[in-house]
Amino acid sequence: GLDPAGPYFEGTPPEVRLDPSDANFVDVIHTNAAHFPAMGFGMYNTTGHLDFYPNGGTVMPGCTDLIPEMKQSDFEAIIADATIIGGCHHSRSHEYYFESILYPTGYLGYPCETYKSFESGDCFPCSQEGCPMMGHYADRFPEKLKRVNQKYFLNTAADPPFATWRQKVFIKLSGVKKTKGDINLIFHDREGNTKEYEIASGVLSQDQVYTEYLDVEINPKNTEKIEFLWNKTVFTLLWARLGAETVNIIHGED
Repeated sequence: GLDPAGPYFEGTPPEVRLDPSDANFVDVIHTNAAHFPAMGFGMYNTTGHLDFYPNGGTVMPGCTDLIPEMKQSDFEAIIADATIIGGCHHSRSHEYYFESILYPTGYLGYPCETYKSFESGDCFPCSQEGCPMMGHYADRFPEKLKRVNQKYFLNTAADPPFATWRQKVFIKLSGVKKTKGDINLIFHDREGNTKEYEIASGVLSQDQVYTEYLDVEINPKNTEKIEFLWNKTVFTLLWARLGAETVNIIHGED
């Protein structure tokens, strides 16, 4: 089910909509699911054996079309002409599926109660049973038929191939008590591509452990090096004495 239709189907009996009894394995990707007053073409409720909600399942990064708010009666009046509204978000479902063929590990779905919990890192890393891969290889998940009504969340990039690899970064500083600036990580792959991500900004202190969840657009298996970039906002001799005492980077199931 690639963003199965929500209007006129959400909340209806299983006989008239997609549901787990329709096939031996029902795999669903939700990309434009929304409840009123927000308008969306997709269904928000779980409706398969595995239900994936990339970026929360409603608004996809890289899409510029707006999802307006309106009354249900207004929505019903224009549904026949609404194909251009939310169309990018809706069609991302099949684009993710295509890209997952070449980048399966870049679409790992984490079981979580809500997208907010996923964003906070509450459901990271994967459990002992592992995490399913959204898209073409979802059927390889051993637990695929055992978790009906479970939502699986992940974040994607804004541009093709959209794949990201979630990583948890801990940094403990040493050298000075306090200084202003920021710390970024730059990931380099073997083809010369780089992606930069901010870990901490503002007042930095050796008394604090900085933790950040990153959805990195470079495959860990293709990562050549990870570079630390230290930027100071005000020149100070103390900055020369600032270092990293401990650095840990945890990826997915590792």
